[in-house]
Amino acid sequence: MLALLLFGLDALTSLEIKSQAIKSFAYFGIMVLTPLTLFGNLWAFKTRQWKIITSIFPALTLVGILIIGPLNIVYSSSAWKTQKVLYENGHFDFKKVELQMQDVGALGYNKRTVEVTYLSDLFMIVGPVEKDIDNRVEWVKVNKEVNHSD
Repeated sequence: MLALLLFGLDALTSLEIKSQAIKSFAYFGIMVLTPLTLFGNLWAFKTRQWKIITSIFPALTLVGILIIGPLNIVYSSSAWKTQKVLYENGHFDFKKVELQMQDVGALGYNKRTVEVTYLSDLFMIVGPVEKDIDNRVEWVKVNKEVNHSD
């Protein structure tokens, strides 16, 4: 359930997992634990009614994995890493505009420029960058090279 919750929050909301270990647990966890849970429920419960009831949620999750595609999940399992901090918010230290990269294995790297609000070292909220950011007084241009590899 924890892996599914983390996967859902990361994949379907603007909340993203910054920690590579937690993101790998969530993404690979649903691909491994869902079939194991499904077969475990079918094997462990004695009555047909309990087998059906306890297998509905894992079966729906497995269908969702097949619709999304296991390879798409694997390619998305890498955490975004900050390469450069472009702007810092003058009012809040935890808000920045960053250039980030994501390693997608043999397919190379994805790049994006986003406004990031850090909730902790493990989680962040990501949103689009405002078009008039140069004219906004709360943003200070810094262009600081970071190149996080954690």
